[in-house]
Amino acid sequence: MASLHMQDYDEVTAFLGHWGHFQQSVFFLLCASVLPNGFGSFSLIFLTDIPRHHCLVPDINLTEDWHQDVNLTNLEQEGCVDGWSYSKDIYKSTIVSEFDLVCSEEWKQPFTSTVYFMGVLVGSFFSGQLSDRFGRKPVLFLTMALQTLFTFVQIFSSSWTVFCILLFISGLGQISNYVSAFVLGTEIFTGNVRVLFSSMGVCLAFAFGFMMLPLFAYFLRDWTYLLLGISLPGLLYFPLWWLIPESPRWLLSQGRVEEAENIVKYAAKKNKVEAPQVIFDDYDSPVIIQSTYILGMNRISYIATMFYLTYVYRFTLSTGYFGLSLNTSRLHADPFISCFISAAVEVPAYITSWLALQYLPRRLAVVSILLLGGVSLYFIQLVPHGLSYLSITLEMVGKFGITTGTALMFVYTAELFPTVLRNTATGMCTTVSRVGSCIAPFLLKLSQYFKYLPYITLGTLAVVSAFATVFLPESFGRPLPQTIEQMHKRER
Repeated sequence: MASLHMQDYDEVTAFLGHWGHFQQSVFFLLCASVLPNGFGSFSLIFLTDIPRHHCLVPDINLTEDWHQDVNLTNLEQEGCVDGWSYSKDIYKSTIVSEFDLVCSEEWKQPFTSTVYFMGVLVGSFFSGQLSDRFGRKPVLFLTMALQTLFTFVQIFSSSWTVFCILLFISGLGQISNYVSAFVLGTEIFTGNVRVLFSSMGVCLAFAFGFMMLPLFAYFLRDWTYLLLGISLPGLLYFPLWWLIPESPRWLLSQGRVEEAENIVKYAAKKNKVEAPQVIFDDYDSPVIIQSTYILGMNRISYIATMFYLTYVYRFTLSTGYFGLSLNTSRLHADPFISCFISAAVEVPAYITSWLALQYLPRRLAVVSILLLGGVSLYFIQLVPHGLSYLSITLEMVGKFGITTGTALMFVYTAELFPTVLRNTATGMCTTVSRVGSCIAPFLLKLSQYFKYLPYITLGTLAVVSAFATVFLPESFGRPLPQTIEQMHKRER
């Protein structure tokens, strides 16, 4: 019998069916594990929001609007020696009011988000390699625990510096568990279910988590209560360790054939179908290239090209996605409505990505949607001042395009790389993309120099990436490669 390779995996396990009880339970459990990422990733929208404030004037009976009745133009100015008074109209407290991140300390407000995304960057880099080395499942639950624990511990921060250190550690697990869940599902599911999971399942779960965030923030307007509210749900996920299996594909790539067969036989039992006595007969374990040597592997020109191109796309999409998402407080006078609008746009975006993945070639889909997003952002500068809702609409169309592109590229990246490198490739691309998310908070500050400069910058990145997509190979309708050799053969 010919040696079994990963392109045969779908055929060998076809007796399981695509949508039995086993696949259904794993599908929904993995999607549920992603929910906290949605409200955790963007909690900084509310945690770092700047309330209205003015210098505290102690022990003097002045009205709330005293500063509007006095001409301060010709008076010598000095810092607020007695501190600041913060409005409680919207929030009871944020970290800005808690640690006085205003005036000369205002730079710390966007830098707080950057610190968080630096943690995400570092976590993405190491989690991808750890996942390829030790398995998808252990890294998934390790990063979930890291995220839950350190989000909770932030409540006890005694200073902005302590808060940032804990925020950085929390970021290590934030997107890392999303990537692990994504790759785990991509390798467990087959056929259209795999496309459904990777384009709509985890993405919609993330979007629903994001949509839940303004609800949390509306009722929990103190920053410590908000952190408590978004950390406690993480405790509900640890029993899933006994319900979510390891990836059989990954086990096969490590030569652990018996364990892979046990999982497939368990799946057959759950689906009430009969499994063959020997499933992976005469299996040839592929030559495993340790992910720690990934930089050395980049000397291979074809592999290097794939890595560098996907780096560019993911950097562009991450900068645009997080830049537009963190900008939600400026969309509407009510930050809770603004956040919900921004989150709700992601639902049709992910449905669109699923439809595109089902029926359109990958390159055509990515080019079209990035051009839509980029051009929409360009047009914002042409909107007359009195039509603010048209500007909001164009910005949301831009976010729709970039969000859809992000979902497409997650799937596209997983399809391009072989099993022995898939999680490392996904993790490294996510790492590079987090450089974009790190600069996104400061990119928004460019509006202080020219109002539309952030939109022009993001639109340009999207359009350039759209035209560069033609250099990627097509993966539509083709099996997932297991080895680098299969990756090369598929391109030929």
